[in-house]
Amino acid sequence: MRSLAFALACCLFASAGVAQEVPKPVKLMEISSKPTQIHRLFYGQVQALQTVDLAFQVAGQIETLDAEEGTYLKKNQQIAQLDLDRFRRAMSQAEVNLTKAQRDLTRLESLRGQAVSEVSVNDAQTQLNLAEIAFEDARDNLEHATLHAPFEALIARRLVANFTTVSAGTPVVRLHDVSELRVDIEVPEVLFRQAGGSDTVTFSAQLPGDPTSYPLTMREFETETNSVGQTYTLTLSFDDPPGDFVFPGASVTVIAAASTNGQNGVVLPETALIYAPDGTAAVMVYTDGTVRRTPIEIEIRTDGQTYLKDGLEDGTQIMLTGAALVTDGQAVRPFTRVGE
Repeated sequence: MRSLAFALACCLFASAGVAQEVPKPVKLMEISSKPTQIHRLFYGQVQALQTVDLAFQVAGQIETLDAEEGTYLKKNQQIAQLDLDRFRRAMSQAEVNLTKAQRDLTRLESLRGQAVSEVSVNDAQTQLNLAEIAFEDARDNLEHATLHAPFEALIARRLVANFTTVSAGTPVVRLHDVSELRVDIEVPEVLFRQAGGSDTVTFSAQLPGDPTSYPLTMREFETETNSVGQTYTLTLSFDDPPGDFVFPGASVTVIAAASTNGQNGVVLPETALIYAPDGTAAVMVYTDGTVRRTPIEIEIRTDGQTYLKDGLEDGTQIMLTGAALVTDGQAVRPFTRVGE
């Protein structure tokens, strides 16, 4: 019985020893003082240059509504029109009142100083002025009873049906100005500051199912952060049209590429550093399947990043993350993908 227990213990001990010898997968980075390209993906939506909900400035019943969704309009092309009868009558009435006021003023001015007082002449002038204002209002109301496209537009949606009675200010149709397509992305505050201080950041877009990369140009950015995610909104525009059937609301992947200037030094991530009790820094250098603790000199600059001063040569591979979780001389293997 003792022999069986001893044999089992030996087997378990041997299994544990084998398990310890299995190389641990680790992520690696290569030290390089040469300029490199860093890519970051963002997800956004295609936006129109501007989107407008058009509405009548006067109330009435819609008599004509030429707004087929998905079609394009030329600038100043008619979109909708109210029943114009009452507006025409109002303008005719205002015109009659204006003519009468002009005639009354002319008659009183001819009699000034005889049977007509100066006060009567002034009152007639006031009535003429009011009649002119009423005529201008009637003429404006007649013009406002017809909607025209303010720019070359894409009809996004009809918001009311034809023959609907609408009040002033009720949206009738939604238009997109697609003379320039744009993309909005949310950028974290730290990356926003880094991008703002460099002119080497470029943007490109990819659409679902389209392998083409479309260059983007930054147009504007909000100077207030999102209250939840502490991000800034960047607005980018397509340098060239992305093709047919790309409309506002389409999903898009934005690739931001930045060139790191190797002359400024090599930036080390905090996850790659380990510290001795005296405060000296070190990294785990990967060589032939093992990692070795290697002291280095670092410098923390005003931008808050940690730079390598001395201790490593170009081409050296070090652990990118988890350096404090391995021991000096431990067997490891480069991590390539999940499941290996």
